[in-house]
Amino acid sequence: MPAKTLIETLYLRLMENEGWFYVERPNASSVVTLIPITRDGKLLLVEQFRRPLSRNVLEFPAGLVGDEPGLGNESFLTAAGRELEEETGYRAGKLECIASTATSPGMANELVHFVLAWELEKVGLGGGTEHEDIRVHEVPLTEMADFLVRKEKAGLLVAAKLYAGLYFAKERWG
Repeated sequence: MPAKTLIETLYLRLMENEGWFYVERPNASSVVTLIPITRDGKLLLVEQFRRPLSRNVLEFPAGLVGDEPGLGNESFLTAAGRELEEETGYRAGKLECIASTATSPGMANELVHFVLAWELEKVGLGGGTEHEDIRVHEVPLTEMADFLVRKEKAGLLVAAKLYAGLYFAKERWG
């Protein structure tokens, strides 16, 4: 039985299929989450206000694949490079996809591609688009656990994808 669209907006679509309800994004094919590390061993994190949670959230740089007008069939590695530069002001010399996973398989059909980014070069200010207010944190991998504890005590939420990305960072660089 084909899925049935129950509600559709510009950015989300609520679907029903044989009694299962889930959301999908009509404007993007997937999501990228970057795990960027500088030449001196610092991971780049972003902090931004997330309206659904009404709080600031600490995350790895991330974004939608193919969500910009005119991008068409943008590859997720192209999107990863675009999002890294937009959010952090850094450009990666090397990008490598290390995992593609489900974000929340009981609620969404969305996939996230984890992309390692290294050989970084500072080329701009970062901070996101005019609709975003992104703060960039450069944190040595060896100090990450203490940094996250301090930020949580200060009231920030830590996105689950950050913890997953730390696993990959430690496997590669730890």
